[in-house]
Amino acid sequence: MKFLLINGAAQFAHSGGRLNDTLHARAVQVLKGFGHTVDETVIAKGYDNAQEVQKYLQADVVVYQMAGWWMGLPWPVKKYIDDVFTAGHGSLYRNDGRSRTNPSQNYGTGGMLENKRYMLSVTWNAPLEAFNEFGNFFDGRGVEGVYYTFHKAQQFIGLKALPTFIANDVEKAPDVPATLVAYEAHLKNLFAV
Repeated sequence: MKFLLINGAAQFAHSGGRLNDTLHARAVQVLKGFGHTVDETVIAKGYDNAQEVQKYLQADVVVYQMAGWWMGLPWPVKKYIDDVFTAGHGSLYRNDGRSRTNPSQNYGTGGMLENKRYMLSVTWNAPLEAFNEFGNFFDGRGVEGVYYTFHKAQQFIGLKALPTFIANDVEKAPDVPATLVAYEAHLKNLFAV
C-alpha cells in the first residue's frame, strides 16, 4: 500500500513536539518494514497545497500525527486541512453532496476518496480515563468522540476511519518506550502484510 504520513508536531508553550516527531519516525520505519511505500509531509517545514492534494490522491492510507491542544487539533494541522482540502475542490470532493432539488439531504456525500482510509495518532497529557469514564472530563465519549469534527472533515472528502492510536499521560507520566511498543502493535494490527 501507499501511505501519506502527515506530521503535525509543533512547538507550543512548554511542548517541543518531540514525542510526535518520534512517533511519526517510528511509523515511517514500521510501515516501510512491512513493505509499504511511504510519502511524508512535515507541516512545520511548509507545504504546497497542490502537491499535498496529489499526495492524497496517490495514497491508500493517510496517517495524521499530532498532539491534542486545548481539546482538539493544533492550529497548524487545522490550517493544513483548511488549505489542502479547499485546494482539493474537484479532486478530493466534487461538492457538498446535495442537489438543488433536495438541498436538505445528502450533505457531506460529495467526497471522491471513497476507497481510501485514514488513521489518527494523537498524544495527550490527559489520562485514558478522562476520555473513557462517564463523569470524567470527556464524559465517556472516548477519543473518537473528542475528534468527532476531525472525523467528519475526513468523511467529507470520502475517507474512511481506522481506529485511532492515543498516547496518554505524556507529560505527567511519560513512558516513551512503552508508547512506541504500543504504537508498533497498533500499526502491525492494521497494516502488517
